Amino acid sequence: MDIIYVLVPLSIALLAIAVLIFFWAVKGGQFDDLDSPAHKILFDDDEHLNERKESETDSSPAQDAESRTNADATSSTSKHD
Repeated sequence: MDIIYVLVPLSIALLAIAVLIFFWAVKGGQFDDLDSPAHKILFDDDEHLNERKESETDSSPAQDAESRTNADATSSTSKHD
């Protein structure tokens, strides 16, 4: 029965700490806007993906063939050295 004298003050102290942390979070603005983060993921702009697709389609086939030829020439000279 003596353990009650330890557990009751310990539980009150833990409750007080939890309440202080909750009020600290409220004061810090943790719960100000709960809806925007949920909507941001739905309306996220993928501009960096669109830019990558545009840059890939903007390169002409002649440029691609030239870059492959240069890469092949570079790799073939390095193999013989």
